[in-house]
Parts: sequence; structure tokens; C-alpha cells
Amino acid sequence: MDSQLLAGTLEMLVLQVVSPEPSYGYAITQEVQQRSRGYLELKEGSLYPALHRMERECLLESYWVEAGPKRRRKYYRVTASGLAVLEAKQSEWKRFSAAVNGVLGATGVVGTADALA
Repeated sequence: MDSQLLAGTLEMLVLQVVSPEPSYGYAITQEVQQRSRGYLELKEGSLYPALHRMERECLLESYWVEAGPKRRRKYYRVTASGLAVLEAKQSEWKRFSAAVNGVLGATGVVGTADALA
């Protein structure tokens, strides 16, 4: 996968994964990989800077949980601002992907005309 394509969607993917319940870095990478059937693979070098930036922007908040002897995990949960950004990014993604599919000549794409509106 082109890393530039992933970089443009990383924030939306992370917000989506942590929106139902808090999660920690490694679990976020595994969830994205599983949901994408192995196509999307988040690297530590892009995930953790994104998590820290999203925390600074108040899209996420974090807390520590003891995960065994001498081990702690930093969990991230989405904030109200993060949920609003997620909703906006999902809407933008639907319009964008419908437009690209239109250019590529995809047929049978559900909601293509509606998504561009």
C-alpha cells in the first residue's frame, strides 16, 4: 500500500478504532490490520506520532493501565471533539471515494451520486 494514501487516512482510521472503546497502540495496529484483511499495516513510526498529535489536538485523551508486573499500557479514548472530526472525515471520505470511483469508471458503486452531493 502506498504510504501516502495511508497517511491521509490515518487519523480517521485511529478515531474509528478507538471510538467504541479505548485501546492502546499495538491493539490499534492489530485491529486496523484485521479489519482491512491485512491490507493496511500501521507502523510504529507513523502511529505513535499521530496518536501524540491527536492527543495534543484534543481528539484523543490517554490514561495508563497496569498490564502486568512492571508493564503499563497507554490507552487512548476518543473525545467529543474527536467524534465530531471522525464524522466529518467519514463524510469527506465517502465523497472522495465516490468521486475517484466515478473517474475510474467503477460501476455499481452504491450511493455514488448521493455521496458527491
